[in-house]
Amino acid sequence: MQGKYPEATMIIKSVRGRYTVVSPDGAIEELPARGILRRKGQEPYVGDYVRIEDGAISEVLPRKNEIIRPPLANLDQLCFVVSMCEPQPNLRLLDKFIAVSAYKNIEPLLLLTKIDLASYEEIYQLYSSISIPIIVVDYQNPETLEAVRNAFRGKLSALTGNSGTGKSTLLNAIDETLNIPTNEISHKLGRGKHTTRHAQIYPLKSGGYIADTAGFSTFDTMRYAIIKKEELSGCFAEFAPYEGKCQFHDCAHICEKGCAVLEAVKNGEIPKSRHESYCEMYEEAKQIKEWEI
Repeated sequence: MQGKYPEATMIIKSVRGRYTVVSPDGAIEELPARGILRRKGQEPYVGDYVRIEDGAISEVLPRKNEIIRPPLANLDQLCFVVSMCEPQPNLRLLDKFIAVSAYKNIEPLLLLTKIDLASYEEIYQLYSSISIPIIVVDYQNPETLEAVRNAFRGKLSALTGNSGTGKSTLLNAIDETLNIPTNEISHKLGRGKHTTRHAQIYPLKSGGYIADTAGFSTFDTMRYAIIKKEELSGCFAEFAPYEGKCQFHDCAHICEKGCAVLEAVKNGEIPKSRHESYCEMYEEAKQIKEWEI
């Protein structure tokens, strides 16, 4: 298990102010947090390393990162499950996820599911072209499940994505001891029914920890992180070779004259859909109020 405090006690579950923790020797217990933490504004998150005194959490150790909702800390990897159908892939949502990963310095990983029901090649080609790691999950091919286990081994990972993409099914497939409840797709709504109600970390028998999070049908960037418009271009790695080459030093890469990024999009060097996602996120970021930051 990687982490800044590998020998410290870690929170693996949080429900209504009670925290399940695992100690370095593997002992698991449920504890409250001391009131002084609330007064300091230090809400413990799942994934936090903490100190215990007199049967309660007394200190939250410094985090290397965090996401807002669900509250998770110290992630090594953020894994986005993308189904090829039911529900259909949402590239805007996916690009927002990748941007949040970059902003929070969390490794991204795409897990493509339901490949027996629809083609995955186009999405695979698009995101592999910008060096995003991808695993194509085929439940008939044990090697692909072993690839997922290897990707999780030694890391604290969070699994997220649209409702109904098969997150819980995937976790049960890589570790049958988890027995995470699954549910069917609601054909009336066109998305999955929520089965995960809170963030919880599960130890994997093959190594590492995984946090299964509640699914969602739309993605609000502020759900995970607030990214200011001035910081957004840095969350799109394929823009990096063109930064500083625009005609104007404060170029937003939207419609400006002499924009090197726009020229790269025109020449096919940056995928058009990725730039469209950037523009959409930029417009959303412009609406963020100072008090929200």
